[in-house]
Amino acid sequence: METERLILRRWTEDDAESLYKYAQNPAIGPIAGWPPHTSIENSREVIRDIFSAPETYAVVLKETNEPIGSVGIMFSDGLHSAEMEEGDAEIGYWIGVPFWGQGLIPEAVNRLLIRCFDELDIKRVWCGHYDGNIKSRRVMDKCGFKFHHTEEGKTSPLGDIRTEHFTLLTKEEWKAMKSPM
Repeated sequence: METERLILRRWTEDDAESLYKYAQNPAIGPIAGWPPHTSIENSREVIRDIFSAPETYAVVLKETNEPIGSVGIMFSDGLHSAEMEEGDAEIGYWIGVPFWGQGLIPEAVNRLLIRCFDELDIKRVWCGHYDGNIKSRRVMDKCGFKFHHTEEGKTSPLGDIRTEHFTLLTKEEWKAMKSPM
């Protein structure tokens, strides 16, 4: 899949060095609920064990052909945070610190929304963020997600207890945003 500035493609083990370059930064993983990567081999394991999931994509900058983040669509039968119904999906994402504030993740998420609603016929897409992750919430706002609910006392993948906020975008809302007035 492509956007103006990005290629969204499957991760390969050859991407481990680039993944480690950005995922080792403690400003990224912990706020999203995962530990910073500890080595290139650790990043290779993540590619093999986690990023090999269906609909998980490297966010590749066309300009450099380097993976700089990740986006993915999770379904009710896989790893996800939201309480989903049949026909729902959840989108997750992160991007390396040097690329924050450039609108790249909203660009990638908007492409995933096309995939969800037009290609996979998903009815509702969820997106969640932990308390304090303002940048993630901004992405959701830019992409048209609306606040749905908050869940307190959730155990994150890091094992700590957090508050998670969920947003939702329906296919109908998305189509209305895309149609001319």
